[in-house]
Amino acid sequence: MSQHFFSIFPHENLVDLSMVQYGWEQCASLYSYGPYVRNNYLFHYVISGKGYLEVLQPDQTNKRFDIERGQGFLICPGQVTTYCADEHDPWFYTWVEFTGAQAQYRLGLAGMNDSQPLYIPLQKEASQKVQDELLYISNHAQESSLHLMAHFYLFLDALIETSSYKQRVRGQSQQSFYIHEAIHYIEQYYRTEIRVEQIATYCGLNRTYFSRLFKEVIGKTPQDYLANYRISKAIELMRNTNMSIGEIANMVGYPNQLYFSKVFRKIHGIPPRTFRQEDALAIEQERQNGSAQ
Repeated sequence: MSQHFFSIFPHENLVDLSMVQYGWEQCASLYSYGPYVRNNYLFHYVISGKGYLEVLQPDQTNKRFDIERGQGFLICPGQVTTYCADEHDPWFYTWVEFTGAQAQYRLGLAGMNDSQPLYIPLQKEASQKVQDELLYISNHAQESSLHLMAHFYLFLDALIETSSYKQRVRGQSQQSFYIHEAIHYIEQYYRTEIRVEQIATYCGLNRTYFSRLFKEVIGKTPQDYLANYRISKAIELMRNTNMSIGEIANMVGYPNQLYFSKVFRKIHGIPPRTFRQEDALAIEQERQNGSAQ
């Protein structure tokens, strides 16, 4: 029989990186999950036992990855995957689901992506910090969101530093500076009608080169990053103020409320007014569940 624990991360407005849920599971023999498609990144670290991951390839064949104790595997958004515990030595793993504008970039530093999903440590003992941080998060679900995010960042740091696929970034300090400046500009001026040309000019770059560089590093186009940042700020205002949707739209750089609603629906699948209602109900439900525990 499988045993498991999981917890959903509280509603937060964390744009760069944010956990969605986390937990651990002691799997039964041949326990499998999938085929399934995720909307976010999902990382598993194997504490004991073994199993395998299958990823559906563009040619509709499955590529299999065998994973054992002290290793891990990544599932990327949009991938069709199945993972299964070994028949004789089923795995016990801890996991975290997360999202954010910098997720692809940070995972890339660990040498992990949709075609290379494995985490294999430089030495077996090197992965202990990865395990410790993930278990800490699962075992301290009652702590504040900022406390848990601090340990999530420590987990990512350990993942990057101990991965045998770690990307040694050389000669890119200037590129990192440009991206940092671009994000700083967006954070300062998202309330105004800024355009990509303005951000590129601020960084002293050609628009075409800037857009390509931004997409390579962040994993989103500047336009998509700006839209997601604005909408995340709009959600923060929905949760913390009684402002109308029109007022909120104007506050985050969308003087046209209809266009704001169109962008919001594209990102979240529902109109902002519906999101606000459903979000308030979800937060109240979480509060009631927390009081009952």
